[in-house]
Amino acid sequence: MATTPTSPIHKPRAAASPSLSDRAYDAIRGLIVTLGLPPGAVVSERELQERLGLGRTPVREALRDLARDQLVEVYPRRGIVVSGVDAGDLAELSEVRVMLESQAARLAAIRREPQDLAETIGLLDELARLPGAHDERQLIELDQRIHRHVYRCAHNAFLEETLERHYVLTLRIWHLALDRVDCLQDAVDEHRELLEAIRDGEGARAAAVMRAHVVAFERSMRTVL
Repeated sequence: MATTPTSPIHKPRAAASPSLSDRAYDAIRGLIVTLGLPPGAVVSERELQERLGLGRTPVREALRDLARDQLVEVYPRRGIVVSGVDAGDLAELSEVRVMLESQAARLAAIRREPQDLAETIGLLDELARLPGAHDERQLIELDQRIHRHVYRCAHNAFLEETLERHYVLTLRIWHLALDRVDCLQDAVDEHRELLEAIRDGEGARAAAVMRAHVVAFERSMRTVL
């Protein structure tokens, strides 16, 4: 099996004491999203147990949850494979994300609390310190943190959980197209404008910027899928 990729997959919330099945889920999801387990790969429970140092039960529970999240497909008597990806998946994901992420951005600007504002300012400072030449993996890592920050600032656990599942599916598509897209500076500029709108409490502006960001991402990915 492929070695574990170095690009981290962030969690929306870190549990104080994650269960073994949570640990298995996070690890396997990371492999799938970063293509350590590419689309169509056959998933071996035994190999995952050995690789992760975990027992059969947590690995099996994690795979069940990953099937729910549409990252693996389970075929009775045939086994488990990593779900495929196509342009149709991207279009449908974008339809959902345009609606829900725009709403999350609007709520984030309206509901952000003092600690949220401090984190927003910190992310803006980080964007300002980025070197002129950005690498793709650096931007993916930052994109994860910014999107999940927006979800948290909306202060709606149901919305956050829904967006997390859809964002992870989108993140896998980004990794698939990593060496064929060139939209880095545009994405950095969009992130900056989004965070500024949240900082300034401008809900309508935050929603509009997020909508444009998701649409632009979908357009750039469509050209290479």
